[in-house]
Amino acid sequence: MTRRGLFAPALGAVVASLTAACSPLGVLNAVGPRDRGVRRVARDLEYGSDPRQRFDIYAPEAAGAASPLPVLVFFYGGGWDSGSKDLYGWAAQALAAQGFVVAVADYRLVPQVLFPVFIQDAAAATARVAEVAAQYGGDPARLGVLGHSAGAHLAMMIALDRRYMAAVGKPDLIKAAAGLAGPYDFLPFDVASSINAFGQAPDPEQTQPLHFARADAPPLWLGHGTADVIVHDEDTILLEARMRELGGRCEAKLYPGLSHEDLIATFSPLFRKKAPVLADVSAFFHRQLG
Repeated sequence: MTRRGLFAPALGAVVASLTAACSPLGVLNAVGPRDRGVRRVARDLEYGSDPRQRFDIYAPEAAGAASPLPVLVFFYGGGWDSGSKDLYGWAAQALAAQGFVVAVADYRLVPQVLFPVFIQDAAAATARVAEVAAQYGGDPARLGVLGHSAGAHLAMMIALDRRYMAAVGKPDLIKAAAGLAGPYDFLPFDVASSINAFGQAPDPEQTQPLHFARADAPPLWLGHGTADVIVHDEDTILLEARMRELGGRCEAKLYPGLSHEDLIATFSPLFRKKAPVLADVSAFFHRQLG
């Protein structure tokens, strides 16, 4: 992460607004165009007893007709303290239209929970998606995870720190992982969002994806906008460098001029011509998941 400004205080309101119905991304979900030929095939499937432990599944209309499709689990951002799967159907549909069965999961948020509970939720959701994916045309043996912003942190933590998926009985489930504008190295905790979510952690290093980089990790893809002032692109640069230093498999791409919000907004048909983020991450998953 950039030690000089993960979730800068002056931009905290911007981060929170990403999950508000009146935010740019909320507007995309409410009135923006959607990719055709895909639909939500399941809603509010449970992976725990809490109302936040739910996920939806999106799939191409003909999913599973010929052969099962690879499966993706998507985690949205929101500073670990806000967000809703109901605002990201457009992003899940965009991925599904690229030939995947896609789950978008809610997870418990600060202040209801603190680290590591939201990461544990991400692992539990991923394991549950694998259990039901075949019912919706997906192949759980070919499963990847991805996320944007705080959701990218969740995706990288469950892909890199072996303990989370082992705890849900699926240590080798994740075959590939992608992060969009993710915070991966953000010590010390010096702004409200990171202090509130991670400040009580006995060992702060255990909260950092960079700390768990390893040669035998699933293949990683990291994307970041060079104009991102909420999570600087240094995070992606550092994690890619560390993975390569260790002999791990990692691809990274920086998108000139894209902001924090731009990176995920380019999944929408409205902004897709701005940068090929959706095409790039989809190509990565197709290469890795077959």
